[in-house]
Amino acid sequence: MRLTKEQAAQNREKIIETAARVFRERGIDGVSVADLMKEAGFTHGGFYNHFASKQELVAEASRAAFAKSMGALLEQTSADKNGRQFAKGLQAYLSPAHRDDCTGGCPAAAFLGEVSRQGCEMQSTYAQGIKAFLEVYESQNAIKCGTSCKATAREKAIDVLANLVGSLLLARAVVKADPALSDEILAAGRRQLPK
Repeated sequence: MRLTKEQAAQNREKIIETAARVFRERGIDGVSVADLMKEAGFTHGGFYNHFASKQELVAEASRAAFAKSMGALLEQTSADKNGRQFAKGLQAYLSPAHRDDCTGGCPAAAFLGEVSRQGCEMQSTYAQGIKAFLEVYESQNAIKCGTSCKATAREKAIDVLANLVGSLLLARAVVKADPALSDEILAAGRRQLPK
């Protein structure tokens, strides 16, 4: 039985969503195409009906993960005139709950250790995602410091993103061996965030 175009598009989206989750959980190189397709509920042979290569899927899954995160961030900040919701969101980013959620967590952190070993398409997708985060962070910092400090807002945005991602990754790296150290790293990172 042949699939309709609509069914094929739905299947493709399911594969991308599954890949975004599984790549964050196990790493890009930790998942084979066969394992990924099985996880999505399809056969290995069907993969090439949707993607030319695993690298193409990696880029699509990364793009989807960044889009989902950006959508949540924009929803959070759209009605936030004084930056309070933004500040709360930053604090939540460095929470034990986010640290422990590798499957649905931030793609900036999840893919950081691997993106330098991936191809140009994945690196480009990652760079676009980082730029989008920085634009939102920069606009939030501009709210606090006014329009006269544009360069400072950009630098602060980079500083905030580096603190978030770095603190989260360090906390994840040690949580099983030393939970107290992991919590200490998260707390120190939160103290450095804008209020």
